[in-house]
Amino acid sequence: MVSKGIASTTSESTRRKFLKGAAFAGAAAPIAMPNIVKAQGVTTMRWQSTWPAKDIFHEFALDYAKKVNDMTGGDLKIEVLPAGAVVPAFGLLDAVSKGTLDGGHGVLVYHYGKSTALALWGSGPAFGMDANMLLAWHKYGGGKELLAKLYNSVGANVVSFPYGPMPTQPLGWFKKPITKADDFKGVKYRTVGISIDVFTGMGAAVNALPGGEIVSAMDRGLLDAAEFNNASSDRVLGFPDVSKVCMLQSYHQNAEQFEIMFNKTKYDALPEKIKAIIAYATDAAGQDMAWKAIDRYSQDYVEMQTKDKVRFFKTPDSVLQKQLEIYDQVIAQKAAADPLFKEILDSQLAFARRVTRWEQDTVVNRRMAYNHYFGPNAPARKF
Repeated sequence: MVSKGIASTTSESTRRKFLKGAAFAGAAAPIAMPNIVKAQGVTTMRWQSTWPAKDIFHEFALDYAKKVNDMTGGDLKIEVLPAGAVVPAFGLLDAVSKGTLDGGHGVLVYHYGKSTALALWGSGPAFGMDANMLLAWHKYGGGKELLAKLYNSVGANVVSFPYGPMPTQPLGWFKKPITKADDFKGVKYRTVGISIDVFTGMGAAVNALPGGEIVSAMDRGLLDAAEFNNASSDRVLGFPDVSKVCMLQSYHQNAEQFEIMFNKTKYDALPEKIKAIIAYATDAAGQDMAWKAIDRYSQDYVEMQTKDKVRFFKTPDSVLQKQLEIYDQVIAQKAAADPLFKEILDSQLAFARRVTRWEQDTVVNRRMAYNHYFGPNAPARKF
């Protein structure tokens, strides 16, 4: 009896010690986890866009940052400053590569001075592709690998994510309507990228300026004409104040997209989970941007006509055809001088040959439907 009681007491004592230890371990675990998170800390990044604070493009940059910040639950916090806050718009690549900035929002064509091949991501007719198709080439047709190779060739310490397909950009703002290709001769004109070479070939005196400097240059007579991008940007930047003539449709930037750029050293140090969120946030932000652009651009297009009294004209086919002819000459010269330029060009051309044929054969021309419902001879309809 005594032995049995001693055994029971010992067993109970052992069980209590075990439970006490388990309870202590269980209580310690919640305390340890916050310490680990705290040790890792929140990663903050200071970015700059290449756009004025009032431009819808800077809004797109802020939208992107918010998506990443929200999706990471605050583990990554991106702050985006407007153009000029740290470096000039055209200085973004150098600033991000050197680590002066952790990242940025812009367009690849702004780095034209580093390599003319960078302009192939948005400057030109893209062999009949639109911006969404050009992004498809980048993601699935070899463009991503070629861009990494290109940045490596110029010593850029960056990771790039092209995103956000843009609609065809206008030919631009002029003193009077453009009726023929020869109208460009002697015109002081603003554009960027390979378009510099194209419009120079058409006889214009070209000056590449960032968006925030264009309208003041036109107002002072330093420019006779200029293109920037879209109805919302052009309107808020003040183009209707210096011109009442805008020419729509052009091949000079038929298929451009934005670029999200990270300093590679900073990006490589991020956890894999955060990198995955960045990739998916970029896709989501690109589509959301396209939807927002449709809504906002169409509103400003109407208001520029009704409130700002801007007259819009379609660019004549003869001017469009001349653009294509000169573009072919320009890229042939650049491809002959730069093997990497030619490699990118050949890749785009092969992809475009396949996807544009599919699109032209498959997608119905919506002009008939538009005329049916909204054309000059369409009856008023109520359903």
